[in-house]
Order: sequence, then structure tokens, then C-alpha cells
Amino acid sequence: MKRMDVLSWDEYFMGLAHLSAMRSKDPSTQVGAVIVSGEHRVVSIGYNGFPNGCSDDEFPWDREGDFGATKYPYVVHAELNAILNSKNDLRGCSIYVSLFPCNECAKAIIQSGISRIVYESDKYADTDATIASKRMLRAAGVELYQLPYRIQMQVQKEENE
Repeated sequence: MKRMDVLSWDEYFMGLAHLSAMRSKDPSTQVGAVIVSGEHRVVSIGYNGFPNGCSDDEFPWDREGDFGATKYPYVVHAELNAILNSKNDLRGCSIYVSLFPCNECAKAIIQSGISRIVYESDKYADTDATIASKRMLRAAGVELYQLPYRIQMQVQKEENE
């Protein structure tokens, strides 16, 4: 008899988004994104970090202070990294992301043709950026689906004996 307690597609792909987020060196917010075709094939993956060639030892990770001394003008969000990392046509794809996309990522999602966003956290729901994001996404007909639970990932590193 086959196993019945397998992961759903949403659990599987959100788990991959969380695994990707573990590559982020951001000390405060790690976000991962996975773009998936209608056939349940991973098309691309990304996480938040600095652009290629910009050292994460030389650019700031701070959240507070003068704009240029914070991470905000430099970090590429997980969604945009996943879009830019793809060599495929993204029309009709879904994107799985651990944190609801900001307004800038919403523009890239819409322009790329992604038609569905599956997300977990909406902790910035009341911010102007997220309100604008949802307005654009809904106007463009992008389906928004928030998972009713959180996917937990745990990596256990053991010392080699």
C-alpha cells in the first residue's frame, strides 16, 4: 500500500522556497521564491541578497539609518532574483514566496506573466507598499493564495566523526 501522508504540491514548493531562503545572508529577513510551471516543474529559484559582484562584506545589512547606509537600496528581493534567474517563459507560472511581494516585485511578477502567487507571511499587509502591490496584482488578474499554515524547515548539521 502506498504512503498517504505525502506533501501537497503547495507544501513541497513552499518548502523549496524556505530552503532557498536559507541561502540568504540577510541577518533579519530571509526570503525564498520558487517559480513553478503548470506541470509542477521548477522553472527558477531565488533568495534575497546583493547583486552579483557586490560583496556582502562591503555592503550594509542595517535596517535603520540613512538610506544609503541600509540594505534597502542594494538588496535584490527573492522574487526578482527568481525572475531574473529564469531562462524560460514565465507566463502562466506560479511563484511560491515565504513573504508577500512588495510593490516593486509585484510589477516584475505582473510583467513576467506569472499568474499565481502562493505566500505564507503577510506581515507587512498594512504598509503602503503592500497595499499598492495587492492593488496592482488584483487589477492584473494575478491569483493570490495565502497558505493557512506555515511550513517549518529544519537543517541539522552534524559534525563528521
